[in-house]
Amino acid sequence: MTAATAAPTASDLGPHYKWIALSNTTLGMLIATINSSIVLIALPDIFKGINLNPLEPGNTSYLLWMMMGFLVVTAVLVVSFGRLGDMFGRARMYNMGFAIFTVSSIFLAITWFDGPEAAIWLIFWRIIQGIGGAFLMANSSAILTDAFPANQRGLAMGINGVAAIAGSFLGLIIGGLLAPIQWHYIFLVSVPFGVIGTIWAYLKLRDTGVRRKAKMDWWGNTTFAIGLVAILVGITYGIQPYGTSNMGWGNPWVLAALIGGALMLAAFVIIETRVDSPLFELSLFKNRSFTFGNIANLMASIGRGGLQFILIIWLQGIWLPQHGYDYTKTPLWAGIYMVPMTVGFLLSAPVSGALSDKLGTKWFTTIGMLITAGTFAGLIAIPVDFSYWVFALILLINGIGMGLFASPNRAEVMNSLPITSRGSGAGMMTTFQNAAMVLSIGLFFSMMIAGLSEHLPTAMYDGLTAGGMPSAPADSIAHLPTVGILFAAFLGVNPIQEVGGQALQGLPQASIDHLTGLEFFPHLISDPFSDGLTAAFTFALVCCLIGAVACLFTGSKTSVPESVDEPAESLGEELAAVAADASGEAPSELVVDDIVDQEPAGRR
Repeated sequence: MTAATAAPTASDLGPHYKWIALSNTTLGMLIATINSSIVLIALPDIFKGINLNPLEPGNTSYLLWMMMGFLVVTAVLVVSFGRLGDMFGRARMYNMGFAIFTVSSIFLAITWFDGPEAAIWLIFWRIIQGIGGAFLMANSSAILTDAFPANQRGLAMGINGVAAIAGSFLGLIIGGLLAPIQWHYIFLVSVPFGVIGTIWAYLKLRDTGVRRKAKMDWWGNTTFAIGLVAILVGITYGIQPYGTSNMGWGNPWVLAALIGGALMLAAFVIIETRVDSPLFELSLFKNRSFTFGNIANLMASIGRGGLQFILIIWLQGIWLPQHGYDYTKTPLWAGIYMVPMTVGFLLSAPVSGALSDKLGTKWFTTIGMLITAGTFAGLIAIPVDFSYWVFALILLINGIGMGLFASPNRAEVMNSLPITSRGSGAGMMTTFQNAAMVLSIGLFFSMMIAGLSEHLPTAMYDGLTAGGMPSAPADSIAHLPTVGILFAAFLGVNPIQEVGGQALQGLPQASIDHLTGLEFFPHLISDPFSDGLTAAFTFALVCCLIGAVACLFTGSKTSVPESVDEPAESLGEELAAVAADASGEAPSELVVDDIVDQEPAGRR
């Protein structure tokens, strides 16, 4: 570490500075989380708008990278960007992130061509947008930590966290409303707020307090980034068709990416034990609560990380069309019908955080994981064509279970650490969570494809021939790649209408109307889809049970020095930290050790 460098304090900037900092960082978190979910719900209209058929095998990767590119980037970069804030100033890095986010939103909104070129353009700028978002998330809470006194810090973090939670919900609604009108609007809506936020941050935000500039662990950053990206890319292409197989896990390039990524991460672990300023402090795993708390968080993130995607497939591809909703309206209604899960989270997360401060964390996290596991059992038990009120109740309870777990789990992990290691510990926990989200999507899709591929071709062939289609074209459609059928359901696309072609033209109009109507494809796919749901939700249930067992091993005595008189995390700080679990984004509390920088020398 280099010598500490002095900067103006928050009090030097006047009594109103803290509210300026809160307003700007809250705006940043709001637009970042809105954009994370707005794309998810607007993908059907984006693909229609750029005239790209998602059922063609070569187009599957475009869909996956539009969904997962943002998450991959934040998983890889958010810890490193927190370190850059240490070195060059939080406000400066945050402001640069706001500018990058805004510029990328403009380029996303002005996409003027179509086809694969448009998809590549969108993916590229979506990744750049993720870089901006990583800068925002890595530095926003540090700015608030500097700006607010200790007795008001929890309030500031809480408001910032509520904005993150609200953004994840607003993104689904805004995307559902704007995308059917014009898909460019979903990116354009962020531009004016981004311009205002960037200029506002440049003019008003300042780096305050005392800074100790850290050295960048270049070897650690490089090996970690290459290893994690290789594994995530391998997962992305592993769920795509390869040769005659429905999935690509036998693809030599996929195997090379997975094995090479694992070797690179092994090299990263060795490097981190030998450098002066490691990106990850691996010695923290000697702490039992830290280790088992992170295992529980990893299992929870894997178990429920892909849940939102599976539920959208279920609603948009099957349930909503079966109940008379036109495909053009399914994205909006899918977002609306998933609201109970967010409501459950908002109800339980603050309460569990407050009560666990007084009663301990272990039983809140354990019970939360068990409740979440029970909801996965409930999702397995209900029919594909469910009664909505039963479905809504399960989602509400699922949100409650996740909320019971998330805040106390993070508090347990963070409070188990020495104060000087909390920044590193928070960054490690965040990285595990973000990587687990991407891993979860790949695993859930693999489970769904495996379940679908067993019975779907036969069901498709029998249904098409019974509807009057000749045997040859029916067999051709029935043997479309399973992942294409899965993504057709995700995008609200009727594959019979898209790929029927000449086979449909020779049929009577009554048969055409039957095969391309709202009822045929959803009913056709329901039974095979149920097999896939059972596989995916069983896997999620097992992950949650493993997480519950891990929770039982937390709560041990920690290595925090007795001389450190550090107050427990407040409700607001916990709420801010767990906002990511509702939004699918990384928590912004990556730099908790900045609090140390502001403490009087006698306490350090």
